[in-house]
Amino acid sequence: MRKITLLFIFVSGFAANAQRTCGMEQKMQQLMSDPVKKQVYLEYQQKFEQELLRLNNNSQNRSSEVAQSVNATIRIPVAVHFPSVSTSASTTLKNCLRNLAQNQINRLNADYNATNTDITNWGSASSFYPTVSGVGSMDVQFILATQNHPTGTGITNGTVAVTFGTDFLSGADEDETWAGYMNLVVRYADGNLGYSPMPGYPGFGWTVVIDTSAFGSGSGCTGYVPSAPYNLGRTLTHELGHFFNLDHTFSSCGTQANCSTTGDRVCDTPPSNSPVFDCPSAGSITSGCGTNKVLTMNYMDYTNDACMYMFTPGQTTRMLAWYNTISSQFNMTTLSNNEVVKNNFNIFPNPNNGTFTIRFNDLSDDYSVEVFDISGRIVFEDYYTQSSNLEQTISIDKPSSGVYFVNVKSGSSIITEKIIIK
Repeated sequence: MRKITLLFIFVSGFAANAQRTCGMEQKMQQLMSDPVKKQVYLEYQQKFEQELLRLNNNSQNRSSEVAQSVNATIRIPVAVHFPSVSTSASTTLKNCLRNLAQNQINRLNADYNATNTDITNWGSASSFYPTVSGVGSMDVQFILATQNHPTGTGITNGTVAVTFGTDFLSGADEDETWAGYMNLVVRYADGNLGYSPMPGYPGFGWTVVIDTSAFGSGSGCTGYVPSAPYNLGRTLTHELGHFFNLDHTFSSCGTQANCSTTGDRVCDTPPSNSPVFDCPSAGSITSGCGTNKVLTMNYMDYTNDACMYMFTPGQTTRMLAWYNTISSQFNMTTLSNNEVVKNNFNIFPNPNNGTFTIRFNDLSDDYSVEVFDISGRIVFEDYYTQSSNLEQTISIDKPSSGVYFVNVKSGSSIITEKIIIK
C-alpha cells in the first residue's frame, strides 16, 4: 500500500508541474477516423472559409490597437460538468465548484475581451513584433446558463448549469443531451492539461475537457485545486481557442505570401515550428522559421499561465468567423432576457475609488452582488432580499486601482458590468 501511495503522489506532482501539454491533435485524429464526423468537418470548414473571407474583406481598411468586432456583443451559454463529483456530495462542495466555475468564466471574459490586466505588457513587448498590429478582442460574454435546462437533468430555472456526476461519464467527450451549450468538462484530461476538437460543434454537444488541476484560479475546491504554473485559468483560454478554430501558433513555418494557408493560417502571428515553455521574456526567442521573434505571450503557445496574455486581431477575426458559422447551434433560450434587468439598474459613480452605488428602479426578486478583479478573484459579495432598499452602497476594502467586474444576479438573470477603480 505504501508503494502505491508514493507512486500516486509522484504521478500527481508530475502532472501538476510538468510542461504544458494539449491533446487537440490526438482528439482530431480520433474524430477524423469517423467518416461521418469527417464529412461534417469538411462541410463546415467550407462555410467557415467563406465567412472568414467576408470578414477579412470588410476589415481590410480598418486598423486599431484592439480589433473591433463587426457584430454586437456575443453571448454564449455555458454549462460546466464535474462528472467525478457524486450527486450526493455536500452542499458546501457543490457551491464551491459553482463558484469555481464562475471564477473560470470571469477569466475567459477578461482574456477574450482583452481586459486582462497583464495586457498592458504588450506596450513594451510590441516593438519585437512588427507584423502584429495590436491585440485582439472578440467582444464576447460567456455566461453560465440559468434556464430551460435539458429535461431530466434536475436543474431548475434560476440555477446555473453546473452538473455533478450524471453527465459525460466514462470519459465521454460529447453528449447530445447538452446540445446548444458551450460544454466544459472538468476531469482527468488523459495526461494533458486539457483538450478540445478544432473546431467544435455545440449543436452536437461537443466539449472542451480541462484537467482538475488547471481549471479556474485561486484556492479551488477539494479535489479541484489549480496548480502552479497553470493556476490562472488560461488552459481553458487556450483550449477554447481550438474550439473556435485556432491552431497552435507553432504548427509549422510559412511565408507572408502563403500565411493564410500554412502554419496556423493567421497572417499576423509570426510563424514558428516548435512550442515555447516556461516564462521567457518578450523577444528573447528566435523562431526556427527565420529571424522573426516567437510571439511567446500568445494564448495559443505553451508558456505558463502568467506569461500568456493576448490574442492577435487576426486570431479574433478567425474565431469570430467560426462563431458566425455555428452561432445558430447555441441554444439562446438557456439565457435569461438580461436586458430587462440591465435597464432596471445603474452603477455610479464609475470610475470610483472602491465605493459605488447600485440603484434599482424596481425589484421583483431577491438579488446578489459579486465584485471580482481581472484575475477572477472575488473581492466583494453579498445577498439582498426583495424588501431591501432599492439603492445599495458597495465598499471594497483596500482595493487596488484597475478594472473590476460586477455581477448582479436577480432571479434567473445575471448581468456583468465593468467598473474602474482609480
